[in-house]
Amino acid sequence: MQQLTVLGATGSIGSSTLDVVRRHRDRYAVFALTAARQVDVLARQCLEFKARYAVITEPHAAQLQSALRTLGASTQVLVGPDALCEVASAAEVDVVMAAIVGAAGLPPCVAAARSGKKLLLANKEALVVGGRWFMELVHAGGATLIPIDSEHSAVFQSLPESPSTWSSRVEKIILTASGGPFRQRDPSTLAGVTPDQACAHPNWVMGRKISVDSATMMNKALEVIEAHYLFGLSPQQIEVVIHPQSVIHSMVQYRDGSVLAQLGTPDMRVPIAYGLSWPERILSGAAPPNFATIGALTFEAPSRDRFPGLFLAWDALQAPAGTTAVLNAANEVAVASFLAGQLGFDQIHAVNHATLSALLPSNPDGLEALLELDAAARRLAQQQVSLRSGGADRC
Repeated sequence: MQQLTVLGATGSIGSSTLDVVRRHRDRYAVFALTAARQVDVLARQCLEFKARYAVITEPHAAQLQSALRTLGASTQVLVGPDALCEVASAAEVDVVMAAIVGAAGLPPCVAAARSGKKLLLANKEALVVGGRWFMELVHAGGATLIPIDSEHSAVFQSLPESPSTWSSRVEKIILTASGGPFRQRDPSTLAGVTPDQACAHPNWVMGRKISVDSATMMNKALEVIEAHYLFGLSPQQIEVVIHPQSVIHSMVQYRDGSVLAQLGTPDMRVPIAYGLSWPERILSGAAPPNFATIGALTFEAPSRDRFPGLFLAWDALQAPAGTTAVLNAANEVAVASFLAGQLGFDQIHAVNHATLSALLPSNPDGLEALLELDAAARRLAQQQVSLRSGGADRC
């Protein structure tokens, strides 16, 4: 019986994780669940899975305690960022699902890595912000790092089992992207895009922030950065191709010209189940693809005019260490401003590019320095938003 902490339990990844656990109660027990504000959902999860601890932000702690008492749940409530690190590093915990969106998820990822946990990484920021420093922590702490993003999980499943052979056998990795809701839209019309339109992903059900990232393909830019650190390949060995059907989740091209790919339905329970059970495989609850009904699988190169943010990934990886953290912070501010009606959709890239140009990092070498860099980038990005807010579409 493995003890599991789910960081970000009420989000789409957290909920899918618990759905897989629900099917395998003989293998996994829930140690702790965390959320930022969804009190009722978290309380019901704690009751169902008999979580020992729940972590929530300070303004919602009393409400959660009341909800748990009403339900008759015995879960103990903990509060704040330090508590996230505590439940990620507790001696009793075997597996940590890291599904907190944003830089707030970095400290508990660091705590889990330092404590040698099996870390299922759905939080992009641990690698985008932490970069090589975070990977060094993983190795030093003896942690097992398994990617949960469908694309990185697909690459992980298509690589040789021994990482020591990757550099000698692999020519490149190919990350697939759906292209989001605006894959065929005229770039000149993107200024009028509304948040609801940007969040209407054609294949995946996701949170609003990551849905916007998919629409701009900034999610793929962040995945390029992640892949560089996860798999130890140069930026030039990472390619992105648009694959609208989202059946092939990513591919590995080998030196001999052969290509291995992982295919499946667009259901996050597949990579979650693989991560939980690795190196075994367990039932995920997802249906397998029906090739007789899928029809054609198509591929196309991403357009720089339509998706300029994607190409910032390679620029950031070739810049001083810490630049990827600046890009991530700027994008979080820009997307939040767009969702709040303060910034036009087409201006998200402008804010990201301007922030990268204005802030040159000086090789941050620890968590505190990275968080200070993140905060500085956010301040600059907010200034860029303010400069442009008068032209935002407020539909």
